[in-house]
Amino acid sequence: MEKVTTAAAEFEERVVAINRVTKVVKGGRRFSFAALVVVGNGAGDIGFGSGKAGEVPEAIGKASRAAKKNSKAITLKEGTIPHEVIGKFGAAKVIMRPAAPGTGVIAGGAVRAVLESVGVKDILTKCVGTRNPHNAVRATIDGLKQLKQMKQI
Repeated sequence: MEKVTTAAAEFEERVVAINRVTKVVKGGRRFSFAALVVVGNGAGDIGFGSGKAGEVPEAIGKASRAAKKNSKAITLKEGTIPHEVIGKFGAAKVIMRPAAPGTGVIAGGAVRAVLESVGVKDILTKCVGTRNPHNAVRATIDGLKQLKQMKQI
C-alpha cells in the first residue's frame, strides 16, 4: 500500500490479486503477470483497474493508472453505508449491511480492500456465488454505486 498524490486527490492503492499467466510457445513457456488494483482516497472515491505486463511492478503500475481513470464517487453515512444493498456482477453477489459504530469491516479479501479504500469503517458483508477477486470487486462497486441518501430519494 503506497500513497500516490495527484492533482485531484490523494489516492491509496491496494493490490488485490496478482496472477502469473503462462503462454506456451515453440521455444518453451512465456510468463507474464496480471494485477488487480483498487485505489481510493478514504473519503468516498473508489476505482479499480487491471494490468498485464512481463514484470510485477509494471503490471501494478498499469493497473493503478487504469484504476485512477475510472474512479467514482460513493455515498457514505458516518463511516458506514446508508442502507442494505446487494451488488451483483456475473455469478458474484456481495450482500452489504450497515453496522453499528465499533463493528469494523467484516469482509474478506477483495471486498475488504474495496471497502477500506472507499473509507467505510463499519459494515457487514457476505460473498455469495463466486469469490473470484475480479468479480467480487466489480460486484462490491456495483453495490456501492446503488447507495442513496434519504435526501436523494
